[in-house]
Amino acid sequence: MKFLEYTPLDRLNDFLTHLNLGDSTIKGCLEAYSCKHTGTDKKLSVSLENEILDYLGNSSDTDSSSASDFLLSRTSRKTLIYLVLTLNHMYPDYDFSTVKAHQFFTEESWDIFKQIVDTYMFEASKEWIETNGSSSLLEALYKSLDEVVKSTECEIYSYNPDTDADPFLERGAIWSFNFFFYNRKLKRVVSFRLCCLSNLVADEFRMVELPCEEDSEIFDVFNDMDMRVQ
Repeated sequence: MKFLEYTPLDRLNDFLTHLNLGDSTIKGCLEAYSCKHTGTDKKLSVSLENEILDYLGNSSDTDSSSASDFLLSRTSRKTLIYLVLTLNHMYPDYDFSTVKAHQFFTEESWDIFKQIVDTYMFEASKEWIETNGSSSLLEALYKSLDEVVKSTECEIYSYNPDTDADPFLERGAIWSFNFFFYNRKLKRVVSFRLCCLSNLVADEFRMVELPCEEDSEIFDVFNDMDMRVQ
């Protein structure tokens, strides 16, 4: 997978990097990747394919019949592998190379994505219009995605891991969403991370850390006094 730079995504990333809404802050990021293998991608792809096939071979008939289409067809397995490789490039310090990853991906429709943006990004959308004119945030998202991965040709997936194993979550997170727009023909993926953080929790966390900093300053004063006495 190779990170791709696209100007249409820059404007949205600048807006969503740290959008303070008073009680909360919206943080979002769109990144584009080519599905062309680089570095250790090919080796990891083969490893994932073998892991999935072993999993299917060792599963009971009941397990196999209820398994996701990600695992049952070669095309879907290939899609899963691209999604896992994208996650690995987004978070290189976190290990996503596991067959269980298929349990956390769900194929979505544009209508579902639209509903989530309209609901959770309502205040952010008002800020976008005030800053950028009449075009809505959703329209800007659609236009940018269309330029990069052809929106109408995309398969959309959401990634919803267990809370304890979610590298996307940050301290004070109120909600978070992770979408992947995959164009099979273009062999290109756009990831869209979006989360809302409580400013109250962030402020409390900073207040808890403050005494430690004050203690350090006090010790520095005592050390200076000792040096003068000597």
